[in-house]
Amino acid sequence: MRNKLRLIVEDNTSHLGRIFDYFIQTLILLSLIAFSIETLPNNSLETKNILSLIEITCVSIFSVEYILRIFVAKKPLQYIFSFYGIIDLLAILPFYLRAAIDLRALRAFRIFRIFRALKLIRYNRALRRFHIAAKIVKEEIVLFFIVTGILIFLTASGIYFFENEAQPDVFSSIFSSFWWAIVTLTTVGYGDIVPITLGGKIFTFFVLIIGIGVVTVPAGLVATALTKARVLEEEEINKKAPHKVQGR
Repeated sequence: MRNKLRLIVEDNTSHLGRIFDYFIQTLILLSLIAFSIETLPNNSLETKNILSLIEITCVSIFSVEYILRIFVAKKPLQYIFSFYGIIDLLAILPFYLRAAIDLRALRAFRIFRIFRALKLIRYNRALRRFHIAAKIVKEEIVLFFIVTGILIFLTASGIYFFENEAQPDVFSSIFSSFWWAIVTLTTVGYGDIVPITLGGKIFTFFVLIIGIGVVTVPAGLVATALTKARVLEEEEINKKAPHKVQGR
């Protein structure tokens, strides 16, 4: 019985497995739509009752599914503490804890269940390339974040000394200047805090120039690493191809 259930719950290549997957996907989308509608103001009582019924139905089925996945798993504890096991738990936990604590926002994490439902078979190679690329640029990314943290501190310190006297309420300390430093270095520039002194404006000009590099460097690193990962993948495929021919 466990093996039969495992084929339905975990294998979407079979007929029953596909039906089960499509059913769960439909419920996930339905629950996310209902969750979004709940946030609308001035919902009627009838609408609230319908949304509540949808939530109870979805949570009940998700709960049964969660128990089934634990039951059919070859290593139940490994599933429970896996990424998808935690996501499955977060999909139902807010409902059962709503009397004690409001965790409704966690229901948004149900969107991640679609990845498992779809299995992403055709995208496995692409995900593997991202994994290889992350390994290739791991040291460069860590160094980049360290340098970025130093730049943020220096930027916050600089703008504080330029603007503190002119805007003591806005740039009251280096800590309060961190927000301006982050949004300026990342070239977001919300405009909620701006320098008004000549020195502050000149300083900001150089910070914006540096900020362009802060944005483009990680993108370049990732793009280069993905290219290397694709080359390595093609080399691996070419190495395996002759063996297949010899085997035939």
